[in-house]
Amino acid sequence: MVPQKQDEIRGEERSVLSFKTLVWHGGSVYDAWFSCASNQVAQVLLTLPYSFSQLGMLSGVIFQVFYGVLGSWTAYLISVLYIEYRTRKEKENVSFNNHVIQWFEVLGGLLGSHWKAVGLAFNCTFLLFGTVIQLVACASNIYYINDRLDKRTWTYIFGACCATTVFIPSYHNYRIWSFLGLGMTTYTAWYLTIASLVHGQVERVTHSGPKKLELYFTGATNILYTFGGHAITVEIIHAMWKPQKFKYIYLSATLYVFTLTIPSAAAVYWAFGDQLLTHANAFSLLPRTGFRDAAVILMLIHQFITFGFACTPLYFVWEKAIGIHETKSICLRALARLPVVIPVWFLAIIFPFFGPINSAVGALLVSFTVYIIPSLAHMLTYMKASARQNAAEKPPFFLPGWTGMYMMDIFVVAWVFVVGFGFGGWASMTNFIKQVDTFGLFAKCYQCNPKTRRPPRPPHH
Repeated sequence: MVPQKQDEIRGEERSVLSFKTLVWHGGSVYDAWFSCASNQVAQVLLTLPYSFSQLGMLSGVIFQVFYGVLGSWTAYLISVLYIEYRTRKEKENVSFNNHVIQWFEVLGGLLGSHWKAVGLAFNCTFLLFGTVIQLVACASNIYYINDRLDKRTWTYIFGACCATTVFIPSYHNYRIWSFLGLGMTTYTAWYLTIASLVHGQVERVTHSGPKKLELYFTGATNILYTFGGHAITVEIIHAMWKPQKFKYIYLSATLYVFTLTIPSAAAVYWAFGDQLLTHANAFSLLPRTGFRDAAVILMLIHQFITFGFACTPLYFVWEKAIGIHETKSICLRALARLPVVIPVWFLAIIFPFFGPINSAVGALLVSFTVYIIPSLAHMLTYMKASARQNAAEKPPFFLPGWTGMYMMDIFVVAWVFVVGFGFGGWASMTNFIKQVDTFGLFAKCYQCNPKTRRPPRPPHH
């Protein structure tokens, strides 16, 4: 009887471990794909119709494909530089058992301390505002289900909810969340598409975009932001069991994302046209139904997941700064991480401009963090013939050697600096300042419809 009981206990332990591995401990190619696809298209799905109203239908589609390809290229460069850095360090017998490699460490190891400082500054600032955008989006979305509380109050509530992400140790543990998150955005994207087509075009609909250069480049920069979500690429690669397999994962994830973003943005813009210029959130124009409420709730859950995705690298940086990154205690790490959430909360209350904030972050931060810096770093890392000869990863088969890679890198740097940072920065900041002038900082309820007062009841006789 005793051996039989021991076998039962072992069987139960194995089933618990297999369930825990299934939902909690990821690291496969599929986990990385779900993480990339889920993180790439979050709340921005709701602002892309707004961008189409600024750009026009044709430019909206072209910019999505163009920046999707550019984003996939720089994600590929980041993966190449990560492999190069890790290969060099492992030759020096450096162990990363309890240490998560981050982008600024890759830059520092390959190019020196100045690059490390630049990478740290841009990456942390972008991720900080990336988490702010998720919090602003939560408040904006829930308002379309329950408008008894203003958006600022909802920001307070969801800030507290999102703070619970401090308990998720690393990207290994986002396995089930990534899978669910992508399912939620897939439902929302197709809800937007089908609901807009069923609704049909509003009376006297107009599609006048592009109307002004300022709006045109603001919309283009929001799309630049959409496909620039790979500031967490290094952390996702590091969570893989075989990081060498990441190279084309981001591109394949982007191709799937196109099936969500292009139909939904085009359909909503077709139905509502120029009304979207004053409605940055696509939910605000669609009639309230059970399907819309379901989409709002699913997006809220997904924004909680994306908040964790964007904030986890900040948690790592903070842990390293205070010297507890390699501790195994989840509770100690969670407690130490809490101060990171406070500035996110505060900034979301100051700048509640859902839509315009995406473009401003895209122009000023995304352009450098995930487009210009990786391209420059790649060129400098392999500038010497010896570095190219001993490279851990050789140029891809579809380019004519190192010359092709350098030409692609130079094009990315030039285009993003001039169009993304230059024109995009001017346009998005002009638009952002208009929002501040119109609604003010700490706006209590950004783009809320004024509530009509109910007439007083007649006195009862």
